[in-house]
Amino acid sequence: MVMKIDIRVPVGLPVAETAEFIAGCEAAGFSGVGVHDHQHSGRDVYLTLALAAQRTSELTLYPATTNPVTRHPGVLASLAHTLEEIAPGRVRLTVGPGYLAVGNIGRPRASLETMRQAILAMRRLLRGETVVFNGTETKLRNISDTPTPIFMTAAGPRMVELAGEVADGALMLVGLHPESVAAANRRLQVGAERGNRDLDNFQNIYITPTTVDEDGASARRWPQQWFRSDQPYLKYPSDSNLFWLREAGIDLPGDFVPEDITDTQADAICDAMGLFGTPQECLERLKRAGSESGIEQVFIFPTHTQDGGYEMPAKQVAAFGEVIIPGLGS
Repeated sequence: MVMKIDIRVPVGLPVAETAEFIAGCEAAGFSGVGVHDHQHSGRDVYLTLALAAQRTSELTLYPATTNPVTRHPGVLASLAHTLEEIAPGRVRLTVGPGYLAVGNIGRPRASLETMRQAILAMRRLLRGETVVFNGTETKLRNISDTPTPIFMTAAGPRMVELAGEVADGALMLVGLHPESVAAANRRLQVGAERGNRDLDNFQNIYITPTTVDEDGASARRWPQQWFRSDQPYLKYPSDSNLFWLREAGIDLPGDFVPEDITDTQADAICDAMGLFGTPQECLERLKRAGSESGIEQVFIFPTHTQDGGYEMPAKQVAAFGEVIIPGLGS
């Protein structure tokens, strides 16, 4: 099976221009595009995805990632069905606890229980079932023959378990190392057993931090940088990155300072976490991820700082379209 490649695209341009950029991602050979749900950007992800749907024909489109804090689960279910009407079979609803979006309105991330109840409610709504919110029964008047699949974006081990318990699939930030992938799969199975379900039709997509650069050595210096002044890159979006690195045999103290990470350590971290290097090096790392870890689909997450999070990933699209995706056999 040829590995599928999705990519994260920000609303870093006016939405019509972002939709055109997404069309270029389809032309480059990507399987899907996820767009962040950041209301503070002043641009809406669902309107952007609707415009992108009209400019594409095969690309899977989804928010990456929406959350049940800034948007009520009933609203999210309605949005998912609306996109499904525009692009049947090409939509997934990807839901996480929130990070920048919730932080920018002074709210905490959604708890495990909030996530559980939100996903269960949305799955029922999209099947046409009645749901009770705050003592009031409600249902969607219009639904699709095939409900939009709901994926969880999961970074921490407990969120990975919850994905196995209640979701249709998961975008997991656990790295590419075979030991961390195996540990994540065990967590998914724990959740599935808790939910009394199997994972036969469950879809795993691996969030893959990526820096493609003609100077491979420079690309592998990202672990030595800061996401923002009070948060190392390796703790973005949470400290859970350190948990999965430990599963891969890399044990960093919780209070590490990025500048103290040696070049040798940085190389090992980059190899465990994602794709860092020249286009050819990234291609070889993806091939290895497929053979060593059985990975069939990745979500390319271009590395960035908080200040640079809205820069369009034109360089990554070019590298994947010209070298990496053709090299995988797509």
